[in-house]
Amino acid sequence: MSASGSRNDAQSLKAFVALAGQAAWRRRLSHIGEKVQARSHTGRAAQQRHALELILARLDRPEMLARATEAERRLLGFAHEAAALAKSLGTGPRARLKTLIAEGLSGEKNLVPVFHLVRTAATLRARGFEVSFHGLEGEGYDLLIRRGGAEAEVVCETVSAEEGRPLHKGDWATLVDRVNPELQTWLAAHPGRYVLKLTLPEGVSDKTQLADLHGRISAMLAAERRQDASADAVLKLDPLLLAGAQAAGALPARLRQAFGVEAHLAVTADPASGSVMVMAARAGRENEISQAVHRRMAVAAGSRLSGRRPGILSAFLEDLEAAEWSSLRDTLQLEGSMRRFLTEAVARPVVAVTCTTRQEFFGVGAAVPDGELRFRNPGHPAAKHVGLGPAISSN
Repeated sequence: MSASGSRNDAQSLKAFVALAGQAAWRRRLSHIGEKVQARSHTGRAAQQRHALELILARLDRPEMLARATEAERRLLGFAHEAAALAKSLGTGPRARLKTLIAEGLSGEKNLVPVFHLVRTAATLRARGFEVSFHGLEGEGYDLLIRRGGAEAEVVCETVSAEEGRPLHKGDWATLVDRVNPELQTWLAAHPGRYVLKLTLPEGVSDKTQLADLHGRISAMLAAERRQDASADAVLKLDPLLLAGAQAAGALPARLRQAFGVEAHLAVTADPASGSVMVMAARAGRENEISQAVHRRMAVAAGSRLSGRRPGILSAFLEDLEAAEWSSLRDTLQLEGSMRRFLTEAVARPVVAVTCTTRQEFFGVGAAVPDGELRFRNPGHPAAKHVGLGPAISSN
C-alpha cells in the first residue's frame, strides 16, 4: 500500500472512530477483548461475531495498516463511506446515524447492520443510481434510489442465521465450554479417540435445557456409560473411526464431511496422550434458515415499505458459515423460500429481494458474483429492470 493510501485509510478510520465516539469505542473494544482473550469456544464465537470491530482496532496500528489485506481495505472503505455520510447529513439524520452505530456497539450486537446499509448504498451508487438516506430522515425504508426518471425504496435487513437454528451456535459454544474440563479429565483416564454424538429432537430452546444437557453428559461420563436416551436428547459415546482423520489438520474437514454442514462440532484433545474427544450435535429437524429469512422479509415488506413505489429488500445473512451459505445456494433452499415469499400478498410492492453475507462483504471464500443473490418478483411490472436496465419503475 502506498504512503498516501495508508494516510487516507488512517484518516478514514480516525473519522469513523470519532463518529462512534472515542470513549464508547474504547469501552466496546475493552469489552470485546475480555471475551476474546478467554481461550474458549465462546471466546472464539465472540471473535467471529465482532470481527469488524476487531479488524478496525487492529488497523489502528500503523504497522498493521501498512500490511492491510484487500478484505481489510474493503472494510476501511465502508468506514470511510459511513464517516463521509455523517458529514453530508443534517443534525437530525446525523444523530440517527450515530444512534445506529451506538446500538451496534452495545450488548451482543455488532456493526454489521450499519456497514450493510452503507455497503448497499455504495453498491447501488456504483450501478448508476442516485441514493438518498431517507431512513435517517425518519422514513420506514432506508434508501430512496433514483435513475432515469424512476425510483424505488430499499430496506436493509440483517437476519441472523440463529433465527432458523433449533440449536444456536452460541448455546453450543456455552455447552462445550462447560463440559470441556470434564472431557479432559475423562480422556486422561481413558486414552483413545472418541466421538460423543448428541441428537436433540427439538434442539435447545432455553438455558435450563442447556444446564440439564450438561448434567446428563457429566453423569454419563462419571458412570462410564456409553449411551443415555430420553425424549429430548440421545447421547451416544463411540470410538472415532474416520479414514484419513489421523493426518495433522485433517480432522476438522473429515468431521464436517462426515456429519454435514448443519452439525455442531467441537474437539477436545489431550496432547500428552494423543487422545481426542469429538462432540457432534444435531437437532432432530433441519435448520430453517431460509424460512427465517422468509419471515423477516414478510415483516419488512409489510411494515417498512410505503407501497407508493417499488421496493427492494436487501438482506444480510449474519452468523452464517461459508459452508452453510454454499449449501443454501446449491440446494436451492434459499431460492425456493424467496420465490414462495414473492408470491404472497405482502410481497406485492416488492420488486426484488437481494441476499448477501460476510463472504460478499469481504470479497472472500464462497462469495457470489456481483456481491449478492437477486430474486426478482415476476408479478411486478418493474421486475425486468431491477438493478439491470435503465430504470426500476416509471413515475
